[in-house]
Amino acid sequence: MESRDLFAAFLESWLPGHSSCQLAFVFLAAMVAGLARGFSGFGGALIFVPLAGAAMGPKIASGLLLVIDGIMTLGMVPDSWRRANRREVATMLAGAVVGVPTGTALLALLPSVTLRWIISIVVLCLLAFLISGWRYHGRPKTYLTIGVGGLAGLFGGAAQMSGPPVVAYWLGGAIPPTIVRANLVLYFALSTIISATSYLIGGILTVEVLLIALFAGPGYGLGLFMGSRLFGIASEATFRRICFVLIATAALIGLPLFDTLRP
Repeated sequence: MESRDLFAAFLESWLPGHSSCQLAFVFLAAMVAGLARGFSGFGGALIFVPLAGAAMGPKIASGLLLVIDGIMTLGMVPDSWRRANRREVATMLAGAVVGVPTGTALLALLPSVTLRWIISIVVLCLLAFLISGWRYHGRPKTYLTIGVGGLAGLFGGAAQMSGPPVVAYWLGGAIPPTIVRANLVLYFALSTIISATSYLIGGILTVEVLLIALFAGPGYGLGLFMGSRLFGIASEATFRRICFVLIATAALIGLPLFDTLRP
């Protein structure tokens, strides 16, 4: 038996129901998503979830991204805890406490095909929002912060796509950039805890997801490393356009309409 066949047999013994081709596809999707996030700080979920969802279903894809992104960004939390406006982050999390379980319920209860249609359409809408460059330019207000947290939590619970609403709200406001970055890192880290709890209760964060994460995680980490190395070397404007094209492509590939075109 060839080494390739032995490896495929090993994978199928650990993860019955998932072929080596599926795992390779998810590995590549994770690497591309990590590359986008490592360079520009956005786009990871918008690329990974539609692609991995097409291969393994939205529930596994969302659980996978929660695990691998949460682990890979742990090292950023201590410094962000010191720099962040923790009161503002806590206010945002108050909305997420409601939004995340609601999104998780949708992820757990809706049929897979329906979820994939919704995710691809939401990704395309969020892409249009990102391309528009719109930002909230006022000072943070409690009711707005809670509302944005609820919306971000809904997107995060349903498909780990909480980034765009939070970034648009904080990035254009009257907050120093260093504090904005710290706020973002701390918010996403703490909302990951809320998501993990909801996913455990909803039966989404499973042993199967953790095992697949062992294969997808290195791809994501490699992408993060390459993206961070490219930052400052490649043109940011050009790379952002590439990210936009990748997001659009991922959303289209993720549509159930094209399932017959995939192996």
